[in-house]
Amino acid sequence: MTPSFKRLQIAAALLGGVLCFGSLGYVWIEGYSALEAIYMTVITVSTVGFREVRSLSDGGMLFTAVLIVSSIGTFTFAASAVTQFFLEGDYRERIRLKRIQRIMNEMDNHIIVCGYGRVGEKATQELQDHDREVVIIESNIELVRKLRDSGVHVLEGDATEDENLLNAGLDRARALITTLPDDAQNLYVVLAAKERRKDLLIISRASNANAVSKLKVAGAQNVIMPDQVGGAHMASLVAIPDVMEFLDHIRIQGADEVNLEEIEVRQLPDRLQSMTLAEIDARNRIGVNVIGLRKASGEMVINPPKNTELRASMKLFVLGTADQIRQLNEFVGIQSPSL
Repeated sequence: MTPSFKRLQIAAALLGGVLCFGSLGYVWIEGYSALEAIYMTVITVSTVGFREVRSLSDGGMLFTAVLIVSSIGTFTFAASAVTQFFLEGDYRERIRLKRIQRIMNEMDNHIIVCGYGRVGEKATQELQDHDREVVIIESNIELVRKLRDSGVHVLEGDATEDENLLNAGLDRARALITTLPDDAQNLYVVLAAKERRKDLLIISRASNANAVSKLKVAGAQNVIMPDQVGGAHMASLVAIPDVMEFLDHIRIQGADEVNLEEIEVRQLPDRLQSMTLAEIDARNRIGVNVIGLRKASGEMVINPPKNTELRASMKLFVLGTADQIRQLNEFVGIQSPSL
């Protein structure tokens, strides 16, 4: 809430107080009806010059004088607050915020990113490169304005507050990524999200190794320690540089790069779910390679044989360019790639 909007609220409260004070005074001193008292108060404090409802007693005239003097400051403050509100453009900002909130209310199957630091920024960029809808919750107002100007869906506020999670569409989200710098804050976000959505996929950042197990117990399916991952990656670039270069090449890099995707078999049309990989023949038709699959038991199969029969509980891991992945989605009837 901006300072000028707070001033506007205060001005409205003061005007309401003057109206109540004047109305009650006229009812008590002059015996006016409620409607007469309100009317008399309005024409008095607005100084429009209309005649009184009826002649005032000495006490009524004294009260009217006090009411006029006390309302001058209130009206001056109210006029200043209204002028400031419009000149500073707060009303346009509030209209824009309502439009943004309306868009968020209509979003479905999106990803919520809590915190837009170095880790949150990278996660958001990767998701956007992969055509995922993202809603960011960030408390830094300057950063929020910068993101909004760039067209990113961002909600200003503390991600540890349940209201902000709900406003970001927690009930309709596909997944939540919390990248806050404090482990306790991440833990609270995980607990709040899991309490509301037991089935929600949650990925959390951790700064301390002791927090990893706590975050997993709280409900995070995956906990990432950026420093640990970065250190391991650097060591691998020394130990197995060519392998790491190849793996980096097939990571999410953008529309023109090679992507490694996962597709749940239950997403496939009924006519395809009982086929074998050879019958689907995705590689020969489109150029995509099925390099692995995961069974319901969690077992991973690398380079599955072509006679493998698909089951609804399986996941396929496919390798191809972004264009090939889109063609595969169209072929099997999936409108957009899954995360």
